[in-house]
Amino acid sequence: MLSRLSSIAARRAPARFASLAAYEDYGSTVFKGDVADAYLKKQGSSAELLNDPTWTEHSADIVAAAILDWAVDNGADSYCHWFQPMAASGVRHGLTGQVQNKMIEFDRVTNKIKFDFKGKDLIRGETDGSSFPNGGLRATHTAGGYLAHDTSSPIFLRGDIVHIPSAFVSYYGTALDEKTPLLRSNEALNTQGLRLLKALGYEPKELVANIGLEQEIFLIPREQYLRRMDLQMTGRTIMGKDAPRGQEMCDHYMAAMSTAQPALEAMQEMQQECWKMGIPLKTRHREVAPGQYEFAPLFGTNTTQIDQNIMVMQVIEEVAAKHGLAALLQEKPFANINGSGKHNNWSIGTTDGINILNPEQLSKASGNDNAFAVVMSAIISAIDTHGDLMRMSIATPGNDFRLGACEAPPAITSTYLGDDMTNYLEAFKDGKTGAYSPGTKNMQMGTRYVRPISIPAEDRNRTSPFPYGGARFEFRAVGSAQNTSMVNTVLNTMTAQKFKHFADAIEAGADPIKVAQDALNDSWKVIFNGDNYDEANQEMLTKNGLWRIDSAVEANHKMVDPKNIALFEEMKVLQADECHARENVLHDHYTGTVEMEALCMIDMINQHVIPSCKDAEVGPVSDLATSVDTLKAAVAAIHAAETPYEAATLARVLRLETMVDIREFCDAAEGVVPADLWTLPTYKEMLFLDQTDASYVM
Repeated sequence: MLSRLSSIAARRAPARFASLAAYEDYGSTVFKGDVADAYLKKQGSSAELLNDPTWTEHSADIVAAAILDWAVDNGADSYCHWFQPMAASGVRHGLTGQVQNKMIEFDRVTNKIKFDFKGKDLIRGETDGSSFPNGGLRATHTAGGYLAHDTSSPIFLRGDIVHIPSAFVSYYGTALDEKTPLLRSNEALNTQGLRLLKALGYEPKELVANIGLEQEIFLIPREQYLRRMDLQMTGRTIMGKDAPRGQEMCDHYMAAMSTAQPALEAMQEMQQECWKMGIPLKTRHREVAPGQYEFAPLFGTNTTQIDQNIMVMQVIEEVAAKHGLAALLQEKPFANINGSGKHNNWSIGTTDGINILNPEQLSKASGNDNAFAVVMSAIISAIDTHGDLMRMSIATPGNDFRLGACEAPPAITSTYLGDDMTNYLEAFKDGKTGAYSPGTKNMQMGTRYVRPISIPAEDRNRTSPFPYGGARFEFRAVGSAQNTSMVNTVLNTMTAQKFKHFADAIEAGADPIKVAQDALNDSWKVIFNGDNYDEANQEMLTKNGLWRIDSAVEANHKMVDPKNIALFEEMKVLQADECHARENVLHDHYTGTVEMEALCMIDMINQHVIPSCKDAEVGPVSDLATSVDTLKAAVAAIHAAETPYEAATLARVLRLETMVDIREFCDAAEGVVPADLWTLPTYKEMLFLDQTDASYVM
């Protein structure tokens, strides 16, 4: 036994890096920078070629030849167009679609093979658009789906496969994926943002949206995961009695990671694999709930960051399994402890490094001390007008159980600016113009051994759904399992529209300051610096007219509100038919998720809970049997619904009312059945790695 534990400890010895030499392979599997330059020079070009997206029109063969050489040198012989179908959250491994093709030509005459990869293979692909969620945009007799390389996100290699980030559209150019609307929204933000900045006396070359995506997860023993049908099929426990210990002692958050358990080694390997792909996964730590952890990268352009986050989630799941763990990405896998989010830190910058949400940088670059106030006024106006779309963008099935539960902001859209910024903008709208200089305070520790430090003048407000955090906004309500493309599509599009309206007015002769002041006066109510968890504050904000949409189904229905269709059409991001299709996809995804949960509950009651109760001769057997009939009837009613919206509405009642009530019977049964007769892994067995025999996990 001792030798076996010693062997386990040796395998789990944490990696030790004595120098930067261990990081020499950072970005080695990404076709950009020095890596791309070395191979493109062999073709008579350089990495500069990739900075102009029109290379796909005149130099595709050159780039393809360089990629082939690079792939072969790295042991790869296949490629795929890597795209992002809709409705992938919680069900599709890796959240992406791909067909892996060999970069090989077969000579039918000589029966010999050789490597072959041409420009046409690189820049374009074709697939069956009708077999992916499409909301009616495709059918079996009109199935064409086309893939085109997204040049804003670098090609990368994993294993023996070259991944080509791609957009996915129908034969008529309608978006069938998450990425295409995001790319269109980037164009809108750039076009309208440049117009507004020019009107303010500043003319940068290009604007980009930058984001940083934090990723929260749960890591649990894989053996226990494989004994829970609900976790395997739906990502969350649909029944389970609370463990005697939860997070009430605040003991897990940022606690040391034990070298005696596999979580630390697994997270190290996850980081190392990501580093090879140029993913700067810099931070790791424990989160608030037992068994919960977080990664955080450095920020970057939104398309690249979203692609990287999607790959991070895939790596997390796959590496966890190698270490005897299961990674849970779903927003609320366990009841009565915190769920997981993915904070979306969003800012707007120029390609030469000026962050226009940084007041000092924008004032200096533009020479206009009021430029920052005008930009902020436009964004605040966008939050006020389109808070419903912000809520829609986070209305995932998993967020049903998370929003407003003192772990994520409530479903009321407001923004926190802090007193310092709020006072500045209030003075601005009342006529006092000029530059904003963020304040700081000198923090005294009360001991000479800890010297004073300078900190921001503003505190952190973790209850706000969209706080300003000094040069960025943080969308805190985003779900952990999401592809965040729609989140950022909405942020870009609503901001682009306000930039356009401001620019239209200024170009027509209006005073920029007056335009901004009017917008602030109209939208001031959306600024709230208080406690969003407080029910009295929630009631006050609701009475003040802020967007409040408690139901994910109703939030998704906002996709087809005339106001929002007009927004997407005005900004050339989505057409009306694309909005309606996407709404149907969202409803179908919600309904499908709930149906899987209900069917799991039926099987688990019949195969585990009732038999355990009968063996122990205790528990609410009659209530459980009746519950099965109730669940079956509810699923049948959903199937009989005439529209996706109607089906989703019924599914929400089933999930948040009927199944919650039935769960009480299941959890009561677990509380009275002896442990040796209870056949499902308990919360205690799943959540507390530190209290688990290390040899048992492996």
